[in-house]
Amino acid sequence: MGRRCDHSRPAESDRIARRLKLGSGALCAVGLAATVLAATGAAGALTGDTSISVGETRQCNRSKPTRIPQPTAAHLAAAGLRKLPIASARQRVDLVAPRFSNPTRITNPLFPISDLHSAVLNGKVDGKAFRVETTLLPDTRIIEWSPGECVRTLVSQYVAYLGGRIEEVALDFYAQADDGSVWYFGEEVYNYAGGVIADTAGTWLAGKEGPAAMIMPAAPRVGQVNRPENIPGLVFEEVAVKAVGTTADGPLGPVKGAMVASELHDDGTFSDKVFAPGYGEFFTAHEGDVEALALAVPTNALGGPPPVELRALLSGSNSIFDHAGSGRWAASAATLDRVSAAWRAHRARSVPRRLVAPTTLALQALVRAVGSRNPRRARNAALDLSQALLDLQLRYRPPAHIDRARFDLWARQVLVDAAAGDRSAVSGDVATLEWVRDRLVLVLDSVTMTRVDTSLEALRAHLRDRELGEAARTATQLRGVVAGATR
Repeated sequence: MGRRCDHSRPAESDRIARRLKLGSGALCAVGLAATVLAATGAAGALTGDTSISVGETRQCNRSKPTRIPQPTAAHLAAAGLRKLPIASARQRVDLVAPRFSNPTRITNPLFPISDLHSAVLNGKVDGKAFRVETTLLPDTRIIEWSPGECVRTLVSQYVAYLGGRIEEVALDFYAQADDGSVWYFGEEVYNYAGGVIADTAGTWLAGKEGPAAMIMPAAPRVGQVNRPENIPGLVFEEVAVKAVGTTADGPLGPVKGAMVASELHDDGTFSDKVFAPGYGEFFTAHEGDVEALALAVPTNALGGPPPVELRALLSGSNSIFDHAGSGRWAASAATLDRVSAAWRAHRARSVPRRLVAPTTLALQALVRAVGSRNPRRARNAALDLSQALLDLQLRYRPPAHIDRARFDLWARQVLVDAAAGDRSAVSGDVATLEWVRDRLVLVLDSVTMTRVDTSLEALRAHLRDRELGEAARTATQLRGVVAGATR
């Protein structure tokens, strides 16, 4: 949850990551856990290792109220956390998990994952632009989180970009208990550097590494404390509720009923956090870094097609990408004038406030790049503007349609980076395509998905063989596959 970049682990290949992205329908995650975490080297669950061999199954009982095992003073000391100012047991509200009768119906207003189909967050991290896409994936995971007790969880995909390039991906597993509290059952984490997976630090699964953890109480009250992650030495966070019923400054105006909390990290530092109805995790600030929600659907969704100015903006940005690639600078400049006018007109509407600056900055960068007549700069700037405009269009178009356009955008990024001979950048582009691919099953038929997967495998092969020209040709073919397909 949030940005995760802590302990280092041995480097992993993208191929391993593809193997670890398991599909839905697993009978029990005791076997799944061994597969998911095979590359992490993590061990030592507080609850004991309940994993069994892959393919083997174990009978799962109906859910019942279950006491959550807690780390002892010895566990905390072993992890170097003995001096953490943790809350007392009487302040905690997460020591017993209720029944999970309908776990994938997550309706808690402060963490409404069932009704949060797609969101964009942005901010600054390490002085660079930070942007996140979260998506509720269509599959679920069944996890044996306590011996003989299984729960079906929703899967939320978190993809973070730092300076415009892939930085981190996480698959988060959530379920709601019968009392309305929301519980966290683990995450698969992939941290990227130079376009490849650098480590999987932060990966954990309930029932293998440690216990399930409450991420949002049913009805938060000031003074309540819960631990969203509770495995000292691997992942550890403790959240204390500081205020409820507050008003937050939302994407389009005030949002009432927000919760303010303070989050204790395993290094002894604290983060300020805000959760808001209809949005969930809304704002996080930590030592100068900020991650804030810019737009969420369906919360901020509007009916009807995008406004004519917004359509003109995206069409113009895409045209400039093509013009710059063929050296048509007069056409680029003329189109840019129309794009600038369309942005001025659209800004007069009610535009989500945190999306204004990224769009304006991307447009200014495009003006400079076209003026310099540098093809690579201009095409990169056009793609940056198109990405910002797709975020704006998320209010008007189904998330899966926006993701289809994002997929095309990253295929075009392959063309730019391959032409520049930047193999690391192409590797990151392909990794991004692989993750966005998982969102397309709602709009592409199974035969088309097979074609997409085949093309992605070919892209990986070209990268291994350092055939960037072939990678560009495959990316062009991939654009055609996705553009011409329907479901």
